[in-house]
Amino acid sequence: MEHSGFSPSASAELASEGGPWQRRRRVEALERFAAFEQPTTTLEDWRYSRIDELDLGLYAPVRPGDARTAARHGHHEPAALLLEQLGPALATVRSVDGVVVAIDQPRESQQLRLTTSAELGEPPPGLGELVAHHDDVFVALSDAFSGDIVVLDVPAGARLEEPIVILHEQLLTETADGRRPASFPRTVVRLGEQAEASVIEVLVSGPGRRLVVPVTEIDLAAGARLSIHTLQELGRDCWHLGYQASRLAKDAHFTSFVAALGGDYARQLTRSSLEGAGSEGRLLAVYLGDGEQMQDLRTFQEHVAPHTRSQLVFKGAVGDKARSVYTGLIGMRHGARRADASQTNRNLVLSEGAHADSVPNLDIEENDVRCSHASAVGPIDPELVFYLESRGVPPAAARRLVLLGFFEDLLGEVPSRASAEHVRRAVTERLLAMEVTA
Repeated sequence: MEHSGFSPSASAELASEGGPWQRRRRVEALERFAAFEQPTTTLEDWRYSRIDELDLGLYAPVRPGDARTAARHGHHEPAALLLEQLGPALATVRSVDGVVVAIDQPRESQQLRLTTSAELGEPPPGLGELVAHHDDVFVALSDAFSGDIVVLDVPAGARLEEPIVILHEQLLTETADGRRPASFPRTVVRLGEQAEASVIEVLVSGPGRRLVVPVTEIDLAAGARLSIHTLQELGRDCWHLGYQASRLAKDAHFTSFVAALGGDYARQLTRSSLEGAGSEGRLLAVYLGDGEQMQDLRTFQEHVAPHTRSQLVFKGAVGDKARSVYTGLIGMRHGARRADASQTNRNLVLSEGAHADSVPNLDIEENDVRCSHASAVGPIDPELVFYLESRGVPPAAARRLVLLGFFEDLLGEVPSRASAEHVRRAVTERLLAMEVTA
């Protein structure tokens, strides 16, 4: 694949970012990128997507110097309010168009090591391994053009009482050569044995068309516990192609919560691999679309070891002419005896022009396992609306109350109350502005 915006010369401009190992990695990734064909909807992985609409020739990577200049001269105003709503944080990272511009963390902390790739003499252990299952043109672009990699290490036995917040702002409206900006935020999270932590990743943007490809890899040692909250609130002209992959060792516990609210076309791929006996993973998501948005969510619950457990609950609503698609796979591999997995996806279609698809799948290679999946697509339950109307609630208000109740039980399970409350406010504001006709 050849696109002048993603050229060897553009990659060479990153030469000062990171050490020799990262420069070598970029060169190898650029070769992989050149060998890829851009995906189309004829491929199963992209079957329900809008990938045929993406013209990579219109985009180019952001120069780190330009991102730092933008960071000095401006910020996304709603981001400051959002950070205030999230409350106290143990540490905060700010990246602008994929380039880390500030890290605020406790000095000489024995509980946390927060660095960037530029400070490392060698690649973080496991970098790229967890997304190798989904190596495609966009992962290759991330490897080739990531300006910085945020590396978060929590040592064995450490228990962090407050979250680490990573804010990804997109500020530039065009690149130096007049193309649409493409940014590639990259994060690696590693917890040692019996460590506990929570991370909040936020993606926001100002006006303008852009491509954002965040990649987050999570590696949990035995007995570690992590909750990670991804709040995707990009502008309506953005294309978002997000990847999150996690690996759980023995008795590790992991919770992922995704709020997919922004973007024009927004795709989030989440893969959780339970590789240690007794490990547990919970995947939660809220998504909302209006206008002509499309929210595209794909999940993989992969059970490798015995006595593992995973639970997935994704809930979404679409109105106007918006679309959503959920595609999920539970994989029970050889050796995953007594594993237990559940998958629930529920969707509300709020107007005649909106559409939602739900495609659950099972791939079972082992006996003595338990799997269940449930999906539903439909309008608001008229009986619930009638019940509220019979008690004097106006019809429009009754429909919105039912909608808020639809999301409420899931938000009540989100580990971070601050994240849940922020999403609750954002969903309420959107629903108040939407016309619910179905």
